[in-house]
Amino acid sequence: MLDNNQEEVGESNNNEIHDAASSASEFKEEVQEVSSSPENDEVSDAVNEIEEKVAEQAEEVKEVSVKKEVDYTTLALEDLVAALETVLKENPPNRVKTQVDAIKNAFNQKFGAVLAEKKAAFIEAGGDSIDFQFSSPVKTAYNSLLSQHKKERDVYYREQEQTLKLNLEKRFEVIEALKNLIADADTNTMYKQFKEIQDSWRAIGPVSKTKYNDTWKTYHHHVERFYDLLHLSNDFRDLDFKNNLEEKLKIIEKAEALVEKEDINTSFKELQDLHKIWKEDIGPVARELREEIWGKFSDVTKKIHDKRHEHFRSMKSKYDEIIQEKLAIVSQIFALDTSKNKNHNDWQQSINEVDKLRQAYFNAGKLPYSKSEEIWQQFKLATKKFNKDKNNFYKREKVSQQENLNKKNALIELAESLKDSTDWETSTEIFKKLQADWKEIGHVPRKFSDDVWKRFKSACNHYFDQYHKSKNAISPEDQVIIDAKKALLEKIKTIEIFSKEDVLDAIQEWKNIGHLPRSVRHLEGKFNKQIDRLISTLSIDKNEIEMLRFKNNIDGFEANNDTRKLDSELIFVRKKVDEIVKEVQQLENNLGFFSNAKDDNPLVLNVKARVEEFKKDLALWKEKLNYIKNIDY
Repeated sequence: MLDNNQEEVGESNNNEIHDAASSASEFKEEVQEVSSSPENDEVSDAVNEIEEKVAEQAEEVKEVSVKKEVDYTTLALEDLVAALETVLKENPPNRVKTQVDAIKNAFNQKFGAVLAEKKAAFIEAGGDSIDFQFSSPVKTAYNSLLSQHKKERDVYYREQEQTLKLNLEKRFEVIEALKNLIADADTNTMYKQFKEIQDSWRAIGPVSKTKYNDTWKTYHHHVERFYDLLHLSNDFRDLDFKNNLEEKLKIIEKAEALVEKEDINTSFKELQDLHKIWKEDIGPVARELREEIWGKFSDVTKKIHDKRHEHFRSMKSKYDEIIQEKLAIVSQIFALDTSKNKNHNDWQQSINEVDKLRQAYFNAGKLPYSKSEEIWQQFKLATKKFNKDKNNFYKREKVSQQENLNKKNALIELAESLKDSTDWETSTEIFKKLQADWKEIGHVPRKFSDDVWKRFKSACNHYFDQYHKSKNAISPEDQVIIDAKKALLEKIKTIEIFSKEDVLDAIQEWKNIGHLPRSVRHLEGKFNKQIDRLISTLSIDKNEIEMLRFKNNIDGFEANNDTRKLDSELIFVRKKVDEIVKEVQQLENNLGFFSNAKDDNPLVLNVKARVEEFKKDLALWKEKLNYIKNIDY
């Protein structure tokens, strides 16, 4: 046995100064044996923050997995669902949050765009926002996967809670085994047994973060007791101290490298891992080096801690800007005046405006939950107010649309009752009025819109098809006229030389034959073309030729009772008369500036010549105007 050293152990056990309750405070030998000062307090604060983070991670189960960096924003909706299924299938529920969130963000953004497009098409087709519904197989599959993931995650954490409890009991058992090893120390076997206890401790899984630090401090306290007890076997102890020192120096070196890293969040995370290794995997060093080696590690920890806090101070300033921008957007939504919205188009403009403000709100940037929740609630309140006003409008609109449906059904019944009428004059006017009234009536409920329009359109088309067939039908009397005019047209084509009297006789003969049906009015154009050919061969004044052509065209319009073309010609001729009168007036005014010039001045002679030309043209156009005016139509 171990003589005096064993007595020390017995005394220690008898006084119960090393039980689990007191061990945590005694462990502060390594962390807080330095003298109290503001500087040391700052170092302690930095270390404590890391220790708390390490404890928070104590509950996590270590999983070895390779995460591929995927830009989910480039994937289609179907591919995002497939990616989600793969991620959930190949990873435990507690290790997929980052990937699942990335997929959810990409999916929601893309599906939101599809939804907006479908809604816009629905509204453009005459639907109302309040009636819009859209379902998609890909969205159903997506929701199913997320629902199953939530169930599996809940089961996992219930099982994890039991695992944490069992692991805590195992740690207590190891601590008791270590205490018993010290109490019953046997120099021949104690070191080997101690190594087995260490392996057992390291093999135990995670424990609750609220118990992690206390159990570790208790365990570490008894580890140091063991090494103090082992001073009779310096070779083992000194070798362990040397190895532990080397490993801790390596950790300090790695921590110093983290100070230079740009990504402070990654550095802080890696620093937590180093602290965990320091505590969990590496034993103590020689007593005289403990304060020094811990001080170095603590100083590096404080540098990273300070750098991280400076980063967060900078972020706080940025957060303040984001908060102000979001609050300004919320104020804009609250201030949006919808009281003047009287119809669907007015509300669509307001909806688009709110959608833009909503997008601007999200684009302003992300905030920590502690800062975003209050603003988010204000944003929801503002949009809720807007949506309430919008929904009230569309509820009222539903009543109005039902009234419109009743009015349109009444028009349809009248149209269907008259669609086979042959009282062309009366029925045509009624159908024209029905079509005008239809345009004046507003929207009807979406589910009836297509049906009522198809019925009304079918009745109107049926009537006008029959009407045009009737108008285009050629009677035996009309056929006689057509044949006679075709014969005259063929006769004229064979004649090369005509006198003025022959041309006038041909025109009069064409008129005397009678009116052409609408379906063969193209014969008029062919006749006018032959008349123009014959007129161009006459040896008469060009103005006389122009009047012959003009009279032939006008007489054709009159014969066909084409009042629209007659009105158009009358307007055109009057316009030409007015233009020429203005030109003559302008030129005569210009001559007034040359009152002192000689009559043989070239410029004066040129202006006078142009005035005479315009007066001749004016006489021709006045003759045309008088000819049209004398027609009774």
